Amino acid sequence: MADKNFDLIVIGSGPGGYIAAIRAHQLGLKTAIVERDRLGGICLNWGCIPTKALLKNAEYMHFLNHADEFGFGIEKFTVDFPKVIARSREVADANSSGVSFLMKKNTVTVINGSGFIPRPGVVEIRDKDGKVTDTVEAKNIMIATGARPRVFPGIEVDNQKVITSTEAMLQGKVPGSMIVIGAGAIGIEFAYFYNAFGTKVTVIEMQPMILPVEDEDSSKEVARTFKKKKIDIMTETRVISAKAAGEGVEVVVENKKGERKTLTADLALNAVGVTGNVENLGLEALGVNVERGHIKVDKFMKTNIEGIYAIGDVIGAPWLAHVASAEGVVAAEHIAGHDTHGVDYSNIPGCTYCQPQVASVGLTEKKAREAGYEVKIGKFPFKASGKARAIGETDGFVKLVIDAKYGEILGGHIVGVEATEMIAEICTARAAEATAETLFHTVHAHPTLSEGVMEAAADAYGEALNI
Repeated sequence: MADKNFDLIVIGSGPGGYIAAIRAHQLGLKTAIVERDRLGGICLNWGCIPTKALLKNAEYMHFLNHADEFGFGIEKFTVDFPKVIARSREVADANSSGVSFLMKKNTVTVINGSGFIPRPGVVEIRDKDGKVTDTVEAKNIMIATGARPRVFPGIEVDNQKVITSTEAMLQGKVPGSMIVIGAGAIGIEFAYFYNAFGTKVTVIEMQPMILPVEDEDSSKEVARTFKKKKIDIMTETRVISAKAAGEGVEVVVENKKGERKTLTADLALNAVGVTGNVENLGLEALGVNVERGHIKVDKFMKTNIEGIYAIGDVIGAPWLAHVASAEGVVAAEHIAGHDTHGVDYSNIPGCTYCQPQVASVGLTEKKAREAGYEVKIGKFPFKASGKARAIGETDGFVKLVIDAKYGEILGGHIVGVEATEMIAEICTARAAEATAETLFHTVHAHPTLSEGVMEAAADAYGEALNI
């Protein structure tokens, strides 16, 4: 390797790492990125992007099974499931190639291997056997190594019958039945996907509701639509054990009354969260503060060790690609000496890409009331939307949580076919400190789904015109 000295070395090329590297280049920093596998990290290769490709296929399956509602007489069609999987891999490959192009365009040096930090300012490059193949130096090092699925005791993940999200994206055939352990975004998305292709799906969740971080109304709406799709949902239920058994799996669960039951299926998907990839980096010897599997940082993404930064899933929740990217920009700008205020974690959108989609930002109604706010609630159901009726997608609603005193938009919650696209309007309004009245006095195009945001804001003040 010709270059051995850099201003910044980023370990990990996911949506946090590669964005940080590009921003650092823009700011005049000589930058390198270390990646042990494929550029783009988990998100582009095994997470956000390929799963959305799969979920689009699920949407098409739903349409084909209800085509008669639109006047199409499709009596028989075939499904090439391996091709469905292959398409998602092609999408992932294209995105990884795109990151490679961006690295070249921005003259970021790409180093293949695993990064290890023997001391501040130095990164050893190691191969898959742990052998040191090179050593590079940098004034600053940024750790962006992401996270991996968390496994609780009793859940015997063998990657064959008890699988993770990675194996869920690579199945060669549609399983007859599947138990999904965990009803967060990952679990719910795969439950929706496999149900669309005919798998008998059961979802297990410890909390009282699925999608437990969402507003209660959003959770109830998704649960209602899932039950219509004949997805079994077991809340307030704990998984005692999950293991391969014969040709399938056995999952022992316990409800809130302490009653145990053994469930069987072809596969079980472990989707109970993630833990940071903090191992094999040299952090313990360096003295970097690590708490419960995640690196501790300040608002500029600095660790307690000078010259070492960390961003993305490896620093903990919220485990979202767009958060990692924002943190990468903050860290790069701070390293370059630019003024930055850090990431506004109070205005981060969260999205789940099942159908109906779920998107939210800010406080839930419950959290707002617990925080002492007197709130106004505005709600608009998509069944009252002309556009939603026209496209045959009337499930869901827009809900706004508004401070009654000042009109501040405390939270926004959308369940619906394009919820993940629509949430940006509410995020922007909150960032600009707009009031709910601003939203409903802003003329929205008709007919659009986004009129639902306007109508929900108006509803909070008793001025909605279409409900």
